[in-house]
Amino acid sequence: MITLYHCDAARSFRPLWMLEEMGLPYELKMLPFPPRVFAKEYLAVNPLGTIPFMVDGETKMTESSGICHYLGVKYGPTPLMVGPEDPAYGAFLNWMYFSDATLTFPQTLVLRYTQLEPEERRNPQVATDYAKWFLGRLRAVEAATANAETLCAGRFTAADIVIGYALRLASNIGLAKDFGPNVAAYWARLQQRDGFKRAVAAEQKAGAEQNVAPRARA
Repeated sequence: MITLYHCDAARSFRPLWMLEEMGLPYELKMLPFPPRVFAKEYLAVNPLGTIPFMVDGETKMTESSGICHYLGVKYGPTPLMVGPEDPAYGAFLNWMYFSDATLTFPQTLVLRYTQLEPEERRNPQVATDYAKWFLGRLRAVEAATANAETLCAGRFTAADIVIGYALRLASNIGLAKDFGPNVAAYWARLQQRDGFKRAVAAEQKAGAEQNVAPRARA
């Protein structure tokens, strides 16, 4: 049984969504955010104290987009993956890496300096600068979705899951108002997927059952 450690609306939503799209059985363990502060016992499980943390037998992973890739390869075949024989393989891999390194990174600094730091350490200038960084990088998604329903390979793939989470995070921290028209329409489509809705419902259900309150939204 796959075990996924997750915080409400955290980047661990990527593998949760992937699990739901693939219909794989899993156990979801909810933690308060950030767990390294509010659930120090979690450090015995994952010394980094970060989310996600996935356990699959002897396999242990901490990188959200990497976990999605792992699940798709190990438990495929699935149309969510794009193989090296496909002309879209390079684009697929690029989106998988772009999702966290380029899109989520600046958002974490916006979140930190607007919500997570104590009041006296918050920094509107840093938050504004990194919000602009994120929105500048988001131009790649705006261009890719100008004439396509999805990012690559002519179908919904894990690339849409990992990029879709970055859009969910942007929505949660108040950046969705600055989405371009193509990104806004793309994000609306992603939220209509049954797999996305199941992942949100699983997150809410596990949080309620495990008495872990959802995070405040911007």
